Amino acid sequence: MTQATNRLVRAVGRFSLGALMFNLVIGAGILGVPSLIVAHLGKYSPLAYVAAILGMAAIAACLAEVASQFDQTGGTYLYARAAFGPFVAIQIGWFNWLARVAGSSAGANLFISYLTQFFPGPWNWFVRTTVLALLIGVLAAVNYRGVGGGARVSDFFAVLKTALIVSFVIGGALVLLLRPAMRVSPQASGPITGADWFTVILLLVHSFAGFESALAVSGEARDPRKDAPVALMAVLGIAFVFTLAVQCVVMYALPGAGGSSKPVADVAQRFLGPAGGSLVAVCALIYIYGYLSAGVLGTPRLTFAMAEQGDFPRLFAAVHPRFRTPHNSIVAFSIMLLAFSILADFRWNTTISAVSRLVLYSSVVAALPVLRRKQPQARAFRLPYAGLFVVLALIFVGMLVVRLHWPEMMVIAVTFGLGSLNWVWTIWSRAKEETSRANYVAKI
Repeated sequence: MTQATNRLVRAVGRFSLGALMFNLVIGAGILGVPSLIVAHLGKYSPLAYVAAILGMAAIAACLAEVASQFDQTGGTYLYARAAFGPFVAIQIGWFNWLARVAGSSAGANLFISYLTQFFPGPWNWFVRTTVLALLIGVLAAVNYRGVGGGARVSDFFAVLKTALIVSFVIGGALVLLLRPAMRVSPQASGPITGADWFTVILLLVHSFAGFESALAVSGEARDPRKDAPVALMAVLGIAFVFTLAVQCVVMYALPGAGGSSKPVADVAQRFLGPAGGSLVAVCALIYIYGYLSAGVLGTPRLTFAMAEQGDFPRLFAAVHPRFRTPHNSIVAFSIMLLAFSILADFRWNTTISAVSRLVLYSSVVAALPVLRRKQPQARAFRLPYAGLFVVLALIFVGMLVVRLHWPEMMVIAVTFGLGSLNWVWTIWSRAKEETSRANYVAKI
């Protein structure tokens, strides 16, 4: 382990690791995706959740073994580097960063949508940008000052979010049970096609994703080898129950749910009137802020890890002398998060996040058999029937990749191009360092 990693504080315990993972998986998507899914599939929406969770469970099972072999900062980038070398690792680092920036930006977009419950607008560019800057800036400042503070914020929001989801689901279910006249028949916005199913499952990849991002803080976790597999499977199971429950309440309680930009608040307003809608909107804003707090805590550790390995400018590996945080990486991520939030909407950011994660998940699944051959004696969790899980996970990812449209493929191509340029820079930079070192030795 390098000196830089040793200067990070191992302050993230099992609960905090699980809470961080929970905040990233049970993210902003649960408050916005249900309406998009109803628009595509209507009453068949729950079936898509079952299909998506089976594929994601296979991926998470593979990740549980792979992640348990590492106790350093870096997550999927680090796994790809150990399995396939620097070129693939740099590509995965770029796709990972894109997935996290886009996913967090989707949350920031949704925050603005729910804020319109109190300030209907229309909002001009300056007002929207100012609110986003304040939203992101406060979280950046908290995490800049220490991982312990960021972890405590994440823990708090994980507990609060659980209470909010449970209250919404129980309250909505009781109203639908006791007042049958309030129930509606969910309708898709048009004829349901195969493309609708694939679009929805891709959206659900975003909804269930995020568990891999939490593992980027392994260098600051107390016992990641043992805690990661437990947290992975527990959080994914909870995510399935929570997201499906919210979907069912929205689709059976909200007329025209497919056209809503803030479905959870609209359900509450229908049941309880304007006051109820406002109360739930406040809860949703708190909920989304928790998701963003987890993103700002975990994502900067990726560029830190890449820089630490020499695959990114050394500036991003800097650790603050007082707060002992990767402060330059935190600032860079926060700036990109603000840019994506301003320039793109919720649906675009959600789609790009999901597409990027397909690349990440492919690398993790493929890394499992490779690492078994390279590190047969590694002290790690061993997945039973690993070959079967690898095949199922690759089939799931492959079926989604072949259905991507040209805009998504262009994003993949551009990201691959940037990663390739990064790799060329890395080769040049290392060659330059070796030449400088040789010249220095020659002078001596």
